[in-house]
Amino acid sequence: MTLHVSDPAEIGPQKTGGFSLATILDEDNDQLEHPDFKDKPRGGWDEEVKDTEAAQGYCVECEDQPAQLHCETCADDYCEVCFAAQHRKGSRKGHMSKPLAGSSAQKTTGSQAKGDGGKMDVDDDAFDSDDELEQLVAPATATDNPVALEVQPEAGSSVGEWFVERSKFIPVRLTLSERKFLRLLEAALNVSEYTDKIDTIGFQMSKAKRIVHQIRELCAILGGLVLSADYKQGQELFSDRDFAANEEFYQQVFELGRRHKIMNPDKMRSTYGKLVYLLQDSQTPEVKNMLGFSCVKPITTVYTILEEHDALELLRDELISTATKEIYAEGRTRREIQKDIKAKEKAVETLASKYARSGLSQEQVRQCLYSIGDNHAFLRTNRDPCDKMILYLKQYFHPTQPKDSKSSLAIRSGKGGARLSHDHSKQFAYVLQSLTLWREILHDMFHLWYLAESDLLSENVPYRLRDTGQGLNRVQAAPKTSRMMHAILNRAQRSIGSWVGSSVIHMGDHNVPNSLMFIDKYSQIYRILLPVCNTISHIPSLMDKPALRSYIEDEFGSEDGLCREILGDFFRHGFDGSGADNFFDAGSCIDGRLTSAWNWCSALEKKRYFPVFLLTGFIGFDGEW
Repeated sequence: MTLHVSDPAEIGPQKTGGFSLATILDEDNDQLEHPDFKDKPRGGWDEEVKDTEAAQGYCVECEDQPAQLHCETCADDYCEVCFAAQHRKGSRKGHMSKPLAGSSAQKTTGSQAKGDGGKMDVDDDAFDSDDELEQLVAPATATDNPVALEVQPEAGSSVGEWFVERSKFIPVRLTLSERKFLRLLEAALNVSEYTDKIDTIGFQMSKAKRIVHQIRELCAILGGLVLSADYKQGQELFSDRDFAANEEFYQQVFELGRRHKIMNPDKMRSTYGKLVYLLQDSQTPEVKNMLGFSCVKPITTVYTILEEHDALELLRDELISTATKEIYAEGRTRREIQKDIKAKEKAVETLASKYARSGLSQEQVRQCLYSIGDNHAFLRTNRDPCDKMILYLKQYFHPTQPKDSKSSLAIRSGKGGARLSHDHSKQFAYVLQSLTLWREILHDMFHLWYLAESDLLSENVPYRLRDTGQGLNRVQAAPKTSRMMHAILNRAQRSIGSWVGSSVIHMGDHNVPNSLMFIDKYSQIYRILLPVCNTISHIPSLMDKPALRSYIEDEFGSEDGLCREILGDFFRHGFDGSGADNFFDAGSCIDGRLTSAWNWCSALEKKRYFPVFLLTGFIGFDGEW
């Protein structure tokens, strides 16, 4: 069966076969376009097409924040962030606005909540405590004496408040004894069927009773594991089998798991979700009353330990940069590396002896310093690939004037799977701002993770169980995380000076149901960028081998041509709005940019340069590098 085209002249410079089944199935179909663009929006695919109006009382732009301002010219209601973004330039800059009298969304009544047995409905009034949220974001948006946290102090330079601010969200590294309990927790979570029993509809037992039963079952398993690992300690803890009496023990064990996950995002990939959802349920008043104790305690951070023992001056000591810096081996002699190692060890011992005091041992001081060093290692692994990709973008491509077609980043909707239409300069800016935004997010990832857990474990922000198209998910508002993300977005926009595409941040909807999904989504960025960076960096070593050099020159012309083809394809089709069939799941929104990048990853094995990835050691985007 052949798809009929009424006028072949409209197709443009393509094969004589036209738009047919044969040309679609042909291997050389990258340039194939559908001749009819009836559904194409006026102005191109990079314009947002909204199928439904915003819910009453919510911002017409982001649709997930309560409306606070009414634009008299546009006749639309906006939240403060979206109003500022939509009216920052052009004719809209002069639009007049007025505050809305009742900016909170409609409440969900108790009868509605009872109407759905599998749903924990949300009181939308509890989504936002404006005073609390503004205080939360104030450090990130304040203009009076701002703390410049973007630049890490060099060893030997004045550190100021950089380490003080960052240490508030840096978890303390686990000790050997704590790691023993961590292994027991992971073992208990591995055999638990918590989410299978709770996040479902149709059980005869009420949801609160099921939650209490599952939490007690997990605590009993954990107690049995402790008893088997250390009989004496197990007897002391669980002789009377009173869960409430051992509240502090359970809080400590659950906190160890949360702390370990923040420091090591690659760990607990199948068990952390169970743990957080269990703790989320345990925070509801009904469950807490039935359970008889609380499972949640604050994360132990470097700042809390030092503040408790009045030792915050450690974070302002000039030696701390040397004591916590990461030592690189690339391109350095053994003598230089050994010199740095000895300087670091000396700085650690000096600080440990200087700030040790009653209640704060030298080992605890070392643990705090090592924890800050772990944060630096996290930044190098997760944030630095964004910096490398920005350098590659500027090195291989001109911002406005491409040398030839291979150097052009222009994309067109319907061509090569793209859903956006950008010329070269617009796509260059779009890629640059996306990488810059990712860099800013990863720079503040520990802070975002802290806020995400605060939203997830909040007693005032319940969730509702909803089919999001990917199974049942817990849809929950994340006001603190959302406000911080808007602050980071604003910072990225100001650093670049312009913005291409939508500024919508999905949070608490079917795309990103809750802050746990948000954290999981953005903690995967380095898995996309690091293999690309490693492949580009290893290409020169491939050129040293005659056979591989001949292959590269025959296929790609030169080393530079190969790098340009890999990067050009990624910058074009890793940021082309693909990955879904609508602009709310993909497109140019903040989260859609990451969806497009994952979509590019899924098609990598079909690229003609894929053998080069394999030659440089690539084993997958989920592999070890």
